[in-house]
Amino acid sequence: MSRRDCLNATDIDATPPVKDPRCAMNRFMSAADRAYAYARARILDGRFAQGRLIAEGEVSEAVGVSRTPVREAFLRLEAEGMLQLYPKRGALVVPISAADVEDVMETRLLIERFAIGRVLELELDLSGPLGEAIAAQERHAAAADAVAFVDADREFHRVFVAATGNAIVLQTHDSLRDQQNRMGLAALSDGADRMARILDQHRAIAAAVEAGDRTGAEALIDAHIAETLRLLRRASAPGLAQSSSS
Repeated sequence: MSRRDCLNATDIDATPPVKDPRCAMNRFMSAADRAYAYARARILDGRFAQGRLIAEGEVSEAVGVSRTPVREAFLRLEAEGMLQLYPKRGALVVPISAADVEDVMETRLLIERFAIGRVLELELDLSGPLGEAIAAQERHAAAADAVAFVDADREFHRVFVAATGNAIVLQTHDSLRDQQNRMGLAALSDGADRMARILDQHRAIAAAVEAGDRTGAEALIDAHIAETLRLLRRASAPGLAQSSSS
């Protein structure tokens, strides 16, 4: 596991956070790393909402560390574009801009369309990993766990990209992870049936790929991403920043 993966594996609902035992580095996790993991996870799962001002003391108390490592964590999150610092006031959770939505979704469409085409050219059998991703989404939907559902959603799409064998394309797709997670949660706000619609679309995409139907699979991924983009554009009025700055 990478250093970031280990931070992401932290159980942030425990105080102090409980670390994933797979990470040997966890017993050496610094106070700043703990504060970073806590704040970052809460930004990604929406509990630190877009546009909210977070006080150093809030994170300090929750994690059980002094304010100095919290400041360090905030600086790291500012460098990643998630926070904007205001001296003596705290840190603002940077909203996802309308331009970010357009850029991320356009990039996803380019990569995932290529990936599906490549998988079909190579005649790869992805029924196993795709079935596992769909099953995970079904479990999370039944439990109404939006955060876990979004993670499983991203994994479904990643299966195609990873299967291409193109490390640069996969790295580019993976670099969108945090933005995809935040956008995925925003898109789920469309209604209780959103998870069911996503699952239906994923099953249809998987079936088309298994049948070797490139035209059908590409049409389905086009429609799937277009629907998400429409929802995000609609959500941008109350929830996402219209400014292109972030």
